[in-house]
This record gives sequence, structure tokens and C-alpha cells, in this order.
Amino acid sequence: MDEGFPGSDVRGSCATTLRLAIVAGSTITFAPLPPHGRVVLGRDEGCDVRIDDRSVSRRHAALHVGPPLRIEDLGSANGTFVGEPQARALTARTHRLRRLSRESAEVGVGERFNLGATTVVVGRAPGGAAEEPDRGKPPADIVLLAPAMLALYEQAARAARSPISVLILGETGVGKEVLARTLHARSPRSSGPYVELNCAALPPSLLEGELFGHEKSAFTGASHARPGLLEAAHGGTLFLDEIGELPLAFQAKLLRVLEDRKVLRIGGRTPRRLDLRFVAATNRDLEAEIARGAFRQDLYFRLNGISLVVPPLRERVAEIGPLAGRFLEEACLQLDQRGAPRISPEALAALEAYAWPGNVRELRNVIERAAVLCAGESVLPADLPPHLMNGATPPSSGAASRPSGTIPPPPPLPPSGAALPPSGAALPPSGAALPPAGAAPLSSGDAPPSGRAAPPSSRATPLSSGDAPPSGRAALPPPPPSGAGLPPADAPPPSGDALARLRLEMKAADRQRVVEALERSAGNQTRAAKLLGVSLRTLINRIDEYGIPRPRKRSP
Repeated sequence: MDEGFPGSDVRGSCATTLRLAIVAGSTITFAPLPPHGRVVLGRDEGCDVRIDDRSVSRRHAALHVGPPLRIEDLGSANGTFVGEPQARALTARTHRLRRLSRESAEVGVGERFNLGATTVVVGRAPGGAAEEPDRGKPPADIVLLAPAMLALYEQAARAARSPISVLILGETGVGKEVLARTLHARSPRSSGPYVELNCAALPPSLLEGELFGHEKSAFTGASHARPGLLEAAHGGTLFLDEIGELPLAFQAKLLRVLEDRKVLRIGGRTPRRLDLRFVAATNRDLEAEIARGAFRQDLYFRLNGISLVVPPLRERVAEIGPLAGRFLEEACLQLDQRGAPRISPEALAALEAYAWPGNVRELRNVIERAAVLCAGESVLPADLPPHLMNGATPPSSGAASRPSGTIPPPPPLPPSGAALPPSGAALPPSGAALPPAGAAPLSSGDAPPSGRAAPPSSRATPLSSGDAPPSGRAALPPPPPSGAGLPPADAPPPSGDALARLRLEMKAADRQRVVEALERSAGNQTRAAKLLGVSLRTLINRIDEYGIPRPRKRSP
């Protein structure tokens, strides 16, 4: 896949500038795009980009690589969904998607489209053949899909080539340390040392010795000379994290080193010349700190040769799914679990709707928690923290404990898409009847009944043309979405009362599905769990949660 497409019309294309990030549950794959041509996406072996997801038809959609870039549905069973043109300027968490019929739709860099239960995001490739090798490219494990992050790393690639100091700004947990390491890795000093110091982790009494080092007998217990971190970073990069926490009295000493490029060890008499680059990071508003006299303006000017601002995670919604999938795989490896579960569309919608005041660091913690609590094959909304589902901020000591001058996260947005799958599918009404066990699956190109489009689902996906249900398992497909269930492009976000009603309707619909599955399985909980596509433990938990009387087995 990385070497090109198998299709004859695009095989042998030259270096690409765009690529597709294909997110199917917790699986993330990348496929490069040619400079021009028609690229067919589907489950068939002969497709240019093959997507191994049973909700994707054999030949699902075609991408016309321009400019402009356009997506066309090829008569798929479960639909191709794109963003409404009016909603593209809004946040992606609104989930205002429409299903393509016979027309094609234009998609841009950073925008997504859905093929059944699979989300595809158009991103910019990290490099090209015309570029200098390994220069300006972020590490391969960095997720870059949001336009703001792509622009940031392009700017960082240019800054990396110069020796000028760099100041990285951004909220806590956004990935400032990752950007600092990238600056070093893509700089002419990449073969030199990379040294990190968290200025908030050491008391002021130890900072000077840690940075400057000391000579032998400089103080009691100094039995031998010890170079500091400044000397250790000679020929490379020194990353000063949390620079805003540096004590005011120590800032003048650091300023002298920045200006003279010399260091004098504690107890020493001869300065030592330094050749290193300074990269600093903070979540504080340093200009506000200067105004209140807590940070030196001259030091700020020295550090702020080039400033790079890392956007918060809530402005990088397209990256939440890939990041969550990667964190889930890493957590399962640490837990020695065989195979990572998928992230259900409902859980992904909740993750994308949350404001993430703790950004990527908080996302990792949430996913690690879900990996421990998940009892089935999919991460469900019930596996996520309660505060995430109701849109509140995580428990903390309160705003009063936040240091003054920090860059505060905005108040959390209401979880407008918390209960909606990415395709914008409507919720099943309470008491909606499930399709009969022998219902025929949709075939590719067939129109769903009553003008409804089959939604993506990680538990039970509709089958495309020619597919047979898995042996011994008659999965219950979820009710198809209704176009009436999608909000209009200019609709305001739902109020708190509407969200509460929405959650109640979701629980009522899910309870009804459990009851009907038990009815169809004649009270056999193991069979009911298979019909619902969940584990037996998950089904038992739902029976207890919804207060459903424990069924007794009876002859079907």
C-alpha cells in the first residue's frame, strides 16, 4: 500500500502530496494518493484502496484526485457520507453529514467522509521525493490530520533548519514535548544530544546545580566535578519545559547564558563555551506574567526567536479517532490482551464531542481506563468516564488551584454529538421493533426501505452484496437512520433538556433491544449476547443496569 495503488489507472504514479487515513474501529491505516486519477475504495481485492470492513461494499466509492478532490458513491449498500457545505466552517463535532446519491462532493485536506462504518480523513503526506531526505518530516508515529497541525509542523520544519531559539506555547497535554523532539530530530543538530529539563520538577535550590554543574569541593559533599545539563547538551538541543515556572531570581542567570553562550560551573572560575540550541515550552501566558512582574521581558525576547502554538485537541477533532485507536492498542499490549477491541461509533462520537481540557494526555488516560473496563469486543460509552458523557470537566481541585497566568481551557462544549454515530444516523425510537431473524441483507445498490440509510455500527454491520452471515450467528442489525433525524445545517446545538431527553431515549432504545433479543433467544442469555454482538458479561451488566428481570430459559 505504501508503494502505490494496485489499480492500472494510477499504478506507477510519482510522489504524492496527499494521503488517506482510514480509521476502522481501532485500526488505522494510511494510503497515499496519486497526483491525479480515479481511485476506487472498497472491500474487493481489485480496488485501488482496499478496506477490510464488512460495512464497506465491494466497490464502495471512487475518489477523483484533482484538483479539486471529489468523492463519488458507487451504489454502496451502507452509503457514503460527507459534510454539509454549510457546516464545513463549524467544528466537526456537529456531525452534520449527508448521504451522497448520484452526485459527487468535494473534500479538502483535513475533511472526512464515511464509507459505511469506516471513517476516512484526507491528510497531507509527511514528505515527498523532491524533499531532502528526513528533513522537515515529523516522526512516523505522529498523527497529523488537522489542517492546523499540518501547518504547524510545516512551520516547525522550516524553523528546525536554523539555530534560532524556539518557544512552544499551548495548553497542558497538547504535545509540546513531541514537537520539541521533532525540532531536534529535523535539525542539523540531530546527531547531537537532546536534553530535557522540567523547570517545575526541581526546587529552586537544585536548579542551578542541575543546569550549571559544579566543580570539585564547590560545596560540602562535592567529591568530584560534575557537568550540568547545559554542558550535556553541547552540540545538540536543550529543551526547557515549563519555562514559565522558572524562579524570577534564576531567570537572570539563564539570560546570561543565552546571551554569552558560556556557562560557569558552581565553584568554577573559567567559563566554558557552549554550542547548543534552546527550545522552551510553557502553558502560561508569558506576556501576562511579564505584566505582573513574574517573568523577565528580556528573557522572553531571547527565548521567543520563533514561537509555535500547538492547537488544543478540541480543534483537532479529526485526530481523536486515530489517536484513541493507537492508545487503545498500546494499552492492550501493556495489559497483555490478545487483540485490541474496536471503538464503537457511539463511543467515538462521545470522544469527539468532548472538549478535552487535558488534551492528548487526558485522552490517553481515558482510553487506558476503557481498555481495563471493556468487557466485550467494542469500547462502549459505558466504558468511558461519566464526566465525559455528560459534558462536564473532569474532577479537579478547582480553578482556584490553577497557577495564574496559565493558558486556561475554555468551558466544555455541550456534547452535541455525544450520542450520535459519525454518520449522523438517527437514534432508534423507544420500542422500535427489530427486523426478523431471517431478514435479507441489503445488496449493493439497493435502496433502503422508506428512504432510510443503513448506519455504521461496530456491533452488527449490514452485509453488502454477495455476503453471507457468519456461521452460527444471526446478528441484530441496528435500526437504519432516518434523514429526519439529522439536524439541519443551521440548527442550533441542543439544549441541556434536549440532551437529557436524548440520553433517556438512547437508554430506552437499548433496553428495548436487550428485551427483544432475550425474547428471540427464548431467554438464553448466551444466544441473546450473540444476537446483540456483545459479550455475555456485557449483556448481564445491561440486564442489571436496566432492571430487566433475569430471564428463565424456555423452549423456543
